Amino acid sequence: MHKARKRFGQNFLVDEQIIADIIRAIRPEQVDNMVEIGPGLHVVEIDRDIIARLESDYPKDKLIIHAGDALKFDLSTLPVPLRVVGNLPYNISSPLLFYFAEYADRITDMHFMLQNEVVERMVAASSTPAYGRLSVMLQYRFHMEKLLDVPPESFRPSPKVDSAIVRLIPLPASEVVVRDEKLFAEVVASAFGQRRKTLRNTLRSYLKETDFETLGIDAQLRAENLGVSEFAKVVNFLGKK
Repeated sequence: MHKARKRFGQNFLVDEQIIADIIRAIRPEQVDNMVEIGPGLHVVEIDRDIIARLESDYPKDKLIIHAGDALKFDLSTLPVPLRVVGNLPYNISSPLLFYFAEYADRITDMHFMLQNEVVERMVAASSTPAYGRLSVMLQYRFHMEKLLDVPPESFRPSPKVDSAIVRLIPLPASEVVVRDEKLFAEVVASAFGQRRKTLRNTLRSYLKETDFETLGIDAQLRAENLGVSEFAKVVNFLGKK
């Protein structure tokens, strides 16, 4: 039995009922180009012991192993469209989500196991406590839905947090209304950099008082009060200037 390694953030799901529920939610088909962060049809795996075990247990025509760090793996080398699944290491879940967003045009859907708190932030609506930078940066590219709660006792070893399964479906290109994604990321990061301060303060290097009036946005609001479309409106306005 493989020993979980802390440096890779490993917790192995052992609850067969939860596993069955996840498979039903994903509904994999034989024709799918499945990519798993951890063992799948195309496997991206960093743990050499797991790689060695997979190589001995599965023929090469059934399981294609890509050894290395998922954050450095080029998804554009795989056939499209892709379906991505995985129990993401909780210590690098946010960087991984932002990384996969770069390949949204090659992906049909993604199903991930994540810390429940992270999932709640991902799907949060504006003007709620969980809504923040992660919410905005993912919601402008994906439709997201929390599917299942997964308790700690479903894992070996048991993590100290609750987990959840989330589905991400890339939005059609026509619905991604941000013209300058780099600027979008900068504005969102700046707006949420000091959550307690108003937009007048957090976006002062981007917008003048008259700009807020032109945009029809109250400068006294905080970042958590702006929806994704309003952030897009700000960035597209700045792009025109």
